[in-house]
Amino acid sequence: MRAVALALILALPAVAATADDVPMTGAEFDAYVTGKTLTYSQFGSVFGIEEYLPGRKVRWKFTADDCQYGSWYEKGDLICFVYEYDPDEHCWTFWTDGGKLKALSVDNAPGEELTEVARSPEGLNCPGPDVGV
Repeated sequence: MRAVALALILALPAVAATADDVPMTGAEFDAYVTGKTLTYSQFGSVFGIEEYLPGRKVRWKFTADDCQYGSWYEKGDLICFVYEYDPDEHCWTFWTDGGKLKALSVDNAPGEELTEVARSPEGLNCPGPDVGV
């Protein structure tokens, strides 16, 4: 009986891993995001918008906040960000799911991912502080 069960299991087609199952490398992330502005949602609401500039530079904006300037780098399987007013690194795992970028912070649990909801070649609107004052 065990031999039959083993034979049936071995006869099942192998399920190959897809790109959707694998964290992006720095090079893959760079190719996906550079020159684009991505809007992310979490729990069904807009979380923020990030513009990915050449040279691994970024501009991040919570929807109602001022822009934060920073950069990203690869650290093992993670993509980490540092911003001008926050010296702490913020590290994430990025992957694609159904053609959309997904991200999970090392500080969050599965189910708390950010999901790409919009992608644009347009830059992020970042007026300087105290404009018009």
